[in-house]
Amino acid sequence: MTERENPAYQPPQQRAVDLKNPNRDLKLALVNELETTLVADMDRLDLKMITSAIRELREAFTTFAPYRNHRKVTVFGSARIQPGDPRYVLAHDLGAAFAQRDWLVITGGGPGIMDAATSGAGPTHAFGVNIRLPHEQEAAPGLDASGHLIEMKYFFTRKVLMIKESSAFVSMPGGLGTLDETFELLTLLQTGKAQLSPLVLLEPGGGDYFGPLLAFLADVLEPQGLVSAADLNLYRRCWSVEEAVTEVTTFYHNYDSARIVGKRLILRLERLPPAPLLNALNHDFSDILRSGTIEIIEPTAWEIRENDRLRLKRLALDFDQHSLGRLRMMIDRLNEV
Repeated sequence: MTERENPAYQPPQQRAVDLKNPNRDLKLALVNELETTLVADMDRLDLKMITSAIRELREAFTTFAPYRNHRKVTVFGSARIQPGDPRYVLAHDLGAAFAQRDWLVITGGGPGIMDAATSGAGPTHAFGVNIRLPHEQEAAPGLDASGHLIEMKYFFTRKVLMIKESSAFVSMPGGLGTLDETFELLTLLQTGKAQLSPLVLLEPGGGDYFGPLLAFLADVLEPQGLVSAADLNLYRRCWSVEEAVTEVTTFYHNYDSARIVGKRLILRLERLPPAPLLNALNHDFSDILRSGTIEIIEPTAWEIRENDRLRLKRLALDFDQHSLGRLRMMIDRLNEV
């Protein structure tokens, strides 16, 4: 029996199109599509999982909504590192440094590195996206009282939130969970499935947690052609709070965000590059263009329609959609303006 042959099937209510508010019309169309999807003839347990995931995401989006325009940094790290450990102290100082710059700090909401970054940032600047586990993951104190603690059942919804909401990421020493989070993020950056953002690999000076991992990338994967040399530009290794904060904030010194409109990638900037630099960019990064040149444009019709960062300047390019490491290098050049 098909979905529509089922006597219990009720089609989603048809909604009037609001021609004066196209964004509202688009939102209603998406709600219609969601309803249509969920009334399909699905297994009860599958439908229960989908419903639970949507509920978790909705509650989390509601929590973050008032802070949508705040820059946020997600900190990954071990739940097992104890207070007094140099790595704990470093994470605490990192959270405090970002809070002083009015950045919000997101962690997994648990103990160890997560608690250190949270306590350093303070309750008004910290969010915890905690996973409910039978061991090891008691929520960091103080988050629940501030209303900034989000409890999740599924790892995948937790990962979505910790990446979607942030403008930067700092990975510190940790176990399998931290490595999973770090390499999944690196994969999303490499494939363009996440907004290009700074990823800092941070540990105290003299530590060698990341050294063997990075040596494996450079000495094993790259020579075999399994990653490109440009992919290694998607992260920076740092040994101090000052280095880490500078790396993150410098990335947004001029660059603001990117968006694909039609076939072109639009880079939104605070300041346009002077003509000599624009010429140099077209020469040095012609390899990432499918056609044409990097050019200055006005806001596109889609951006105007959605009132999307209209005050910013814009560069447009026919990006090849896979040279994200090279694109990061170009953004670094633009941040020198």
